[in-house]
Amino acid sequence: MQNKVTVTINGQEYNLVAAEDAAYMTKVAEHVDAKIQEVRESGKISASDAAVLAALNIADEYFKSLDAAENLRVQIKGFLEESADLKNQLSKAKQEIFKLQSQAKK
Repeated sequence: MQNKVTVTINGQEYNLVAAEDAAYMTKVAEHVDAKIQEVRESGKISASDAAVLAALNIADEYFKSLDAAENLRVQIKGFLEESADLKNQLSKAKQEIFKLQSQAKK
C-alpha cells in the first residue's frame, strides 16, 4: 500500500509517496530539513549548496552507522563463539564431575 504525505523541506513543499507510513516519512523529512537548516546556519549559502552539504552530512552519518553496526556484529559473533566455548567447557566439567562422583561411590 502506498502512503502519501506532504512535507516541507527548506521552505519547499514536497509530496511524498512511499510504502512507509506518513509518520515515518514526516520524521525523515524533518531530519533532512534539520540538516539543511544546520548547514544554512553556518553561513550564507545557497539552498542548493546547503542541500548538497546536508546530503553529504547524512551520507557520512549513514556510513559511520554501517561501520558501527558491522563492529557490533563482529563483537556479537565473538561473544557467541566465546559463549559456545564456555558452554562446551561447562559440559565437559559436568561430565568430569559426574565421572568423579561415580568413582567416589564405588
